[in-house]
Amino acid sequence: MREGKGTRGDRALKTRRRIVEAAGELFVEKGYGATKLQEIADRAGVAVQTIYFVFRNKPSLLKELMDVAIAGDDEPVPTMERPWFAEVTSAPTAETALAALVAGVRDTLERVAALTEMVRAAAATNPEIRELWPDRTDPRYTVMSAAAQSLTAKPDARSGVPADEAADIIYGLLSPELFLVLTRDRAWSPARWEQWAYDTLRSQLVAGAGR
Repeated sequence: MREGKGTRGDRALKTRRRIVEAAGELFVEKGYGATKLQEIADRAGVAVQTIYFVFRNKPSLLKELMDVAIAGDDEPVPTMERPWFAEVTSAPTAETALAALVAGVRDTLERVAALTEMVRAAAATNPEIRELWPDRTDPRYTVMSAAAQSLTAKPDARSGVPADEAADIIYGLLSPELFLVLTRDRAWSPARWEQWAYDTLRSQLVAGAGR
């Protein structure tokens, strides 16, 4: 019985996902430079030639890993077109927009915070890593700036806080670095971090919330 194209495609997609998952685990455990493609292949249960065929090289695999981690899946949908971000911009108040923003960022940071730290360390000694993201504009800031533009225009937004200042506050408080300090180094639960981040941002950006 001959396999259909759909069956082969599904199997290829599952293989790709196994490779990406194995790479993420090993890169965080051992570091990017210390991880060999053969180790990734062994953990994913594939031949190392499969990794070369699918991703060409280790930097391309890292780029795919980060893209998937940020998005939460391998669908080519930008962050600002995702449903969780639409909840932020469509929320009727700054208060509800903040709740949606912090919840969405928490989901992202649980996947990507440790990877971000690993990439920063790898980029310090591997020029090819820096070349993966040639644009100096941090895409995370672009997202937070769009959220701030929307939030500061809502009726209960704190007056006197311009959108660029709000973007800086959100960008700093919802950073992967601070997330790791509190959830990994200080053993906060992600739920505790989410409540703290929401309360802190609310006090800064919502009218009548107090500072």
